[in-house]
Amino acid sequence: MTERNTVDTNASANTKTLRVALLGAGNVGSQVARILLDDAEGLAARTGARLELLGIAVRNVDAPREVAIPQELFTTDASALVRGADIVIELMGGLEPARSLILEAIEYGATVITGNKALLAVDGPTLYEKADAAGVQLSYEAAVAGAIPILRPIVDSLAGDKITRVMGIVNGTTNFILDAMDSTGADFAEALAEATRLGYAEADPTADVEGHDAAAKGAILASLAFHTRVALEDVDCQGITAVTAADIAAAQDAGYVIKLLAIAEKLNSGVSVRVHPTLIPREHPLGAVRGAFNAVFVEAENAGELMFYGRGAGGAPTASAVMGDVVSAARRLVLGGPGKTDSTVEVLPVLPIDAVATRYCIGLEAADQPGVLSKITALFAEHGVSIETMRQTVHRDGDGGSNGTVSAELRFVTHRASEAALAATVEAIRGLDIINSVTSVLRVEGV
Repeated sequence: MTERNTVDTNASANTKTLRVALLGAGNVGSQVARILLDDAEGLAARTGARLELLGIAVRNVDAPREVAIPQELFTTDASALVRGADIVIELMGGLEPARSLILEAIEYGATVITGNKALLAVDGPTLYEKADAAGVQLSYEAAVAGAIPILRPIVDSLAGDKITRVMGIVNGTTNFILDAMDSTGADFAEALAEATRLGYAEADPTADVEGHDAAAKGAILASLAFHTRVALEDVDCQGITAVTAADIAAAQDAGYVIKLLAIAEKLNSGVSVRVHPTLIPREHPLGAVRGAFNAVFVEAENAGELMFYGRGAGGAPTASAVMGDVVSAARRLVLGGPGKTDSTVEVLPVLPIDAVATRYCIGLEAADQPGVLSKITALFAEHGVSIETMRQTVHRDGDGGSNGTVSAELRFVTHRASEAALAATVEAIRGLDIINSVTSVLRVEGV
């Protein structure tokens, strides 16, 4: 690490000055710059140091921006900016050049604040190790759930407890879509179009609707909650594109709501992390989370059940999380002491989803004839899966007379069983000649 004096003294005010480099001036970066400039006196009072914004690295210094920022602060030379800073705030997103710039900041002894969930999920362990070896702090509260303070409570407030499970709505776009489907009866395409119109969904919504964004956040949450390394590829991931209006209606009829959940839990033999659309009781705290809001439900041995709720995206809300890290880091730099990275102390295996015990809601379309139910229930019993409830709706095509086609829509909710047994049951049911189609397979949580 290159040695340098990281804290200067402001001669005019006898107050220490910390030099801040900002990488990126998008929705979040612009709001961070606004706070640093507009609330300079308040930040100095809270941290014990003046936070001097050295500059903002961007690709195009002339690009239009919603927040008025002095033009002289913009630069395209991110590397030079990093080398002169005490605190580097990375809000560029993506893997490169963000990764290289963070490593350069660590090499030069700077504290790093980032909201880059994708980078942390893919290459977090390398960054944590480099920061730890250099004795600098790497903080990333803004990487998960926007404005919600969830990472610091896990690392600090619950440090004396044992977290057993984390279950959360950590993607506002998908929650908005599923909530719109639930409240209006819209199908997926209609709800996605509305989310796009309102600015909740990107022009390319793949990362959100396929669950990749939630999976990256799930990996971060699991790593901190269970003090082990969880990478993005360890997360079993399923998006919401296959959720239909019929699934939503059936869930409503049974007293459930469908949410895309990131679930991390500690099992006897390791850690499980998964993301998938999930039926959850409407009265469960997560069932009441509407629109683009996020919520994270934490279960701990001594604290019991805790829920953290708030805006999961947006420039100003996410900037609030970034600034929380900045203030914390500035206080440490003023007071001295070693940098603090993650709290990894264990090496637990990350288990495949087959090791999980869960419940299923299985939708089937079958021929309406004698013996159908007995054949289906026999397969449940054969695989050791117990049925909790069953609902049947008969559909008649044609004129409704003897010449019409009759089919039955069946929905089964199971008791808890191993994921492997449930998957084998569904596969066996698909093979029955009386089954027209398996219309949906959704997991059930919160009961």
